[in-house]
Amino acid sequence: MQDQLERLPVPVPAPAQARAGLPKGPLAYRLPEPLAELLSKLPPYPASWLFVQGLNRLLAPQLPDDVRQSLEGRSLRLRLLDAGIAFDFEWQGTVFVAERYADVPELCIAASVHDLMLLARRQEDPDTLFFSRRLSLEGDTELGLLFKNTLDAIELPPFDLQALGPRRVLAHLRDRGARGG
Repeated sequence: MQDQLERLPVPVPAPAQARAGLPKGPLAYRLPEPLAELLSKLPPYPASWLFVQGLNRLLAPQLPDDVRQSLEGRSLRLRLLDAGIAFDFEWQGTVFVAERYADVPELCIAASVHDLMLLARRQEDPDTLFFSRRLSLEGDTELGLLFKNTLDAIELPPFDLQALGPRRVLAHLRDRGARGG
């Protein structure tokens, strides 16, 4: 799994006219402008729906019951600063579900795609990114700490990129539909 994450392309260094909200300087990375422009034009709900399908495959099975109870009905947003896109979602029952146009989520987590990949690869500590202003948590502080501590406690490899392959995702959705949920 770690090998799969390490083979992903690393975004290019940001030019001087970096997007608002992104750190500036030699460690600032961002998606190439044509890709960022394309992603920023995606409609929010279908993108959030696709995102939660990945969360449900990779993260949901590993959440402890107390965390599931604490997340129940809480609105969350993940903003990819350099991609200009945000995913709105919440926990309902046994799965994450996409939200449509949440005005103000209870927790908003924001970072560049590069920094989120560093977190997923466990190559960077969330506290380091937070204090260097490369990761922001806005909203309910207690919910932010719960989410951060839960992700820290999950054993690798929670991010099996092969589980996100189109055939496996479609098979999972088909199986879930056959079970009625």
